[in-house]
Amino acid sequence: MASPAAVAASALLLLVACAVSGVVSDGSDHRYKAGEPVPLYANKVGPFHNPSETYRYFDLPFCSPEKVKEKSEALGEVLNGDRLVDAPYKLDFRVDYDSKPVCSKKLTKEDVIKFRNAVAKDYYFQMYYDDLPLWGFIGKVEKGDKAEPSEWKYYLYRHIIFDILYNNDRVIEINVHTDQSALVDLTEDNEADVQFHYSVKWKETPTPFEKRMEKYSSSSNLPHHLEVHWFSIINSCVTVLLLTGFLATILMRVLKNDFVKYAHDEEAADDQEESGWKYIHGDVFRFPKNKSLFSAALGTGTQLFALTTFIFLLALVGVFYPYNRGALFTALVVIYALTSGIAGYIATSFYCQLEGANWVRNLLLTGCLFCGPLFLTFCFLNTVAIAYSATAALPFGTICVIVLIWTLVTFPLLVLGGIAGKNSKIEFQAPCRTTKYPREIPPLPWYRRTIPQMAMAGFLPFSAIYIELYYIFASVWGHRIYTIYSILFIVFIILLIVTAFITVALTYFQLAAEDHEWWWRSFLCGGSTGFFVYGYCLYYYYARSDMSGFMQTSFFFGYMACICYAFFLMLGMIGFRAALFFVHHMYKSIKCE
Repeated sequence: MASPAAVAASALLLLVACAVSGVVSDGSDHRYKAGEPVPLYANKVGPFHNPSETYRYFDLPFCSPEKVKEKSEALGEVLNGDRLVDAPYKLDFRVDYDSKPVCSKKLTKEDVIKFRNAVAKDYYFQMYYDDLPLWGFIGKVEKGDKAEPSEWKYYLYRHIIFDILYNNDRVIEINVHTDQSALVDLTEDNEADVQFHYSVKWKETPTPFEKRMEKYSSSSNLPHHLEVHWFSIINSCVTVLLLTGFLATILMRVLKNDFVKYAHDEEAADDQEESGWKYIHGDVFRFPKNKSLFSAALGTGTQLFALTTFIFLLALVGVFYPYNRGALFTALVVIYALTSGIAGYIATSFYCQLEGANWVRNLLLTGCLFCGPLFLTFCFLNTVAIAYSATAALPFGTICVIVLIWTLVTFPLLVLGGIAGKNSKIEFQAPCRTTKYPREIPPLPWYRRTIPQMAMAGFLPFSAIYIELYYIFASVWGHRIYTIYSILFIVFIILLIVTAFITVALTYFQLAAEDHEWWWRSFLCGGSTGFFVYGYCLYYYYARSDMSGFMQTSFFFGYMACICYAFFLMLGMIGFRAALFFVHHMYKSIKCE
């Protein structure tokens, strides 16, 4: 019979899957008759190399109707920066057009300058046709042999060509390209009369409707990319095997020798002075300083681990197919809200085990530990987006919805979890009795201090994931598509194993040096991979990307700081749990008076 926890997890996963698939995507399964209009929405425009810096389509002086009709959007779409409006092009089903005029427009000097600046920054546009995404550049720059930008030629495309494939009564694929002979010269600040045109060409294809999204994920499955991914897996597996071998052959042998030595010492002479990790058995389970903060970090890390696990499960069952607009953001918001009870329960329960008195303050600290920095970061970045008039700026209504979700779902579940944790009455089971006064920690060499230990602990887990990190960054902060979630899930499992193993090893060496303050050290060492990931952010921004500008830089480093902080809390929890299990087992195996 399934446990209540398993049933609850299954119900949560089903609820989120329904929410994501139901409200995020239209799930377009429309059938059309010849001549019937098919919806075409213009989404946004922006610099190609700055994925966060996007603007509304009609912020540029394109042909626009008198009244722009906006499409109602789900929460995830708004969080993703999508702002869909009716496009000025009419693409009826199986109706060809040849150079059909859109409008005649007189571009003022200001319009020409605006278009020229956009072309200079490689602006692209994005649209959705029957829920299929399409992109195109708005113009081109001819540099010739000139080195100075002031000597370059800037051109605007005025004729767009749509190539659409259909199968019976369904749209299968759409591509867009431009007529390179129909250009508007934007080099000089002169007014211009422009006639915008578009053409539509329909072709039949045998591709079934069910496979129309495979085109967008095919780039991730190219043999070259798969080879790199599998090299990443093999590299990570070798790392795990080496680390496991190290622990098995060195650590376990040392532990076995320690057990034999301590057993022999007990038989030989009871008054013989103890040394090594057994010497501090009366201090090793002494509760850490700042126990409320420690418990809150443990609870928040557990919630983020549950959030990550559920996201992977949804990804593996195919919810996050390419360009399911806003699905990931919707899932993140919903699952984070529904898992807040886990943070409340774990934090308060562990806080009470550590004999904490003010569990209400601990609960409030748990609720603010991750949400607080995230909220402050969001306020700053949303202000920047508003100043830029970018689509990344959330409307007031969306902010109210998020606040309501936090007030009506997240916080109540956090409180309920905290009450359940307080009433759980679980006691901390220490195999050794803690002495009244702590022993003095002997002087330690510099490499045994916290910062060097964190550097050693974070490097190995980071080395197991750094190859995969490039593809994730190129997808989140670029235009690549990432769909190989199975490989990413394997890498995630390897990351957890390596983090646990390296934390256990460093905890043993710390105790062997008679340093009994291992609680915070194990958490910091486990989470130190987050600092390495943020260091990789610096490398990626300056060496692997072409991002620029204050807004894009702020968004990249601001939100990556929040993600790396979440990594720190989650992996810190994994490291401490592994170290606690190891230390408990180690001291349980010897006789402590």
